[in-house]
Amino acid sequence: MRNCTTITAFILLGLTEDPQLQVLLFIFLFITYILSVTGNLTIITLTLVDPQLKTPMYFFLQNFSFLEISFTTACIPRFLYSISSGDRTITYNTCFIQLFFTDFFGVMEFFLLATMSYDRYVAICKPLHYMMIMSNKVCKTMITCCWVAALMIILPPLSLCLHLEFWNSNIIDHFVCDVSPILKISCSDTWLIEQMIIACAVLTFIITLICVVVSYICIIWTISKFPSVQQKKKAFSTCSSHIIVVSVTYGSCIFIYIKPSIKEKVNINKGVSVLISSISPMLNPFIYTLRNKQVKQGLNDSLKKITFFLRK
Repeated sequence: MRNCTTITAFILLGLTEDPQLQVLLFIFLFITYILSVTGNLTIITLTLVDPQLKTPMYFFLQNFSFLEISFTTACIPRFLYSISSGDRTITYNTCFIQLFFTDFFGVMEFFLLATMSYDRYVAICKPLHYMMIMSNKVCKTMITCCWVAALMIILPPLSLCLHLEFWNSNIIDHFVCDVSPILKISCSDTWLIEQMIIACAVLTFIITLICVVVSYICIIWTISKFPSVQQKKKAFSTCSSHIIVVSVTYGSCIFIYIKPSIKEKVNINKGVSVLISSISPMLNPFIYTLRNKQVKQGLNDSLKKITFFLRK
């Protein structure tokens, strides 16, 4: 039987050994990363400079865009470096730092989406009291609670992971430091960590999903009482972008994390993880921009101002 050994570095297998596929993968991820950062930075800039976008809804969208940039940056640049340089080695400390940030931003996204659904509930169901309920202080407090809740969720299992011992093999079957393949190569008893991860994941999923579902049940109930079809369409249009993002996020979570054991094969999940860490952050700015008249108007106004100054 193999003995446990001290690990100072890991090797990330990535997605493929084929050089041609690696080139295509690099181009694909590089383009999606640039588009993701550019799109989300555009939304952040617009919500900061446009007076029409100084509302709670766009404050939360601003934070969501920042979160998307942070999440994709925690995953993709390191993988791009690995593909371009051929260096798949990642130090022990760097690996766990990456694990911390990817998990932290991932969990944070669920709490923020739940908060955004509550914001839509107040806006549609209590429009006359919207600005009073969702004051600047309340919005900042809610964002702070989201960050604290995400931190409290991931710290217990992650702190236990820091004490893991490993076999002589230090190969992680993934393109990032993910908890599942790390536990797979550990020679320690991982049962407690597995149970904690499942409990934390289910707790996060259920709590945030209940908030989203209850909010939208109330929203649909309120909208159904609107007298005109035009009012109903306008109300639903303010929620459509958020509903799309929620559906993609929760759908992906169900596909990846609802499984019997954390040590199962992760080959399929690696491909899905690439899409979540590259495609979703890239698409979200387009979803919110193309389906939101105020954001489109703000973007057009900003482009006109830039064009005007360039012509001077």
